[in-house]
Amino acid sequence: MKKGNEAEKKTLSTIIRINCRSVHGSKHLCEDCSRLEEYALRRVDHCVYGSGKPACKNCPVHCYSPKMREEIRKVMLQAGPGMLFRHPLLSLAHILREKRKINGMHSVASPGSRFRSKLQGINRE
Repeated sequence: MKKGNEAEKKTLSTIIRINCRSVHGSKHLCEDCSRLEEYALRRVDHCVYGSGKPACKNCPVHCYSPKMREEIRKVMLQAGPGMLFRHPLLSLAHILREKRKINGMHSVASPGSRFRSKLQGINRE
């Protein structure tokens, strides 16, 4: 696990919990939200960019399966505005991370890249 990604993981967990509470009315994560959280945290742990990772929506390497990417996108849209009021500092840090550029790595998605080989060991579903 990369230390620099702890903030990203905390943001993901928080926004998924806020969404579950508001959409599913549960104090604890329901089964679907728990599954989404585990999946998203695994993606962060295995990110090819390490602690310099860009926001997932800006990343040229989409390691989420299409179904899970759509699920996390919906969660972000539904719970994102609530994050501003409940966790303003976490929200600000997330917005700043979204603006971060990829550390000079423009060709990571090209075939034969050393980063591509790292992704082959990650289960996408």
